[in-house]
Amino acid sequence: MIRKATIEDIPAVAQSYQELFRHEAVHGSTTNWAEGLYPTKDTAAQAFDANTLYVLEETGAVYGSVILDQTQPPEYGEIDWAYPAEPAKVVVIHTLCICPSQAGKGYGRQMVSFALEKALQLGCKAVRLDTWEGNHPAASLYESMGFRLAGSAPMCLHGVIQEQQIFLEREVKCDDPAE
Repeated sequence: MIRKATIEDIPAVAQSYQELFRHEAVHGSTTNWAEGLYPTKDTAAQAFDANTLYVLEETGAVYGSVILDQTQPPEYGEIDWAYPAEPAKVVVIHTLCICPSQAGKGYGRQMVSFALEKALQLGCKAVRLDTWEGNHPAASLYESMGFRLAGSAPMCLHGVIQEQQIFLEREVKCDDPAE
């Protein structure tokens, strides 16, 4: 089940970030996120306060989270989007995190499908996101779900991590099921 996060979910979301950092310390990073910098418990708390944090819960445990909003960082203005839309007509996926111990169960796909459904409910024209150019698992997931590569650019992720990002988008159509 995917739902809006409650304040009680913030520690579990922060724990999922920590699980990811521990996993990447052993197996190498695919996110390029940095422990203590981004994402943190404060990342989850700020998204909760903004009413944009969603969690994937199964059997009472939080296994994933995502921030869904309509905030496009300034770098998005430099991208040649195939589906132009005013900001109010775009849903942006931020900080999608699935606990590594739960990888391979389709939870990432469920979260992306949820974002597409939210965009459809809001009457949006597109879903956009950015991810580190080295995050091949995420890029493959998005591309398998119909997202197209729109471009790349350097970006300072949340003002703390300088990296080269790729930008992906998918058109939202009312007759297009969210997978």
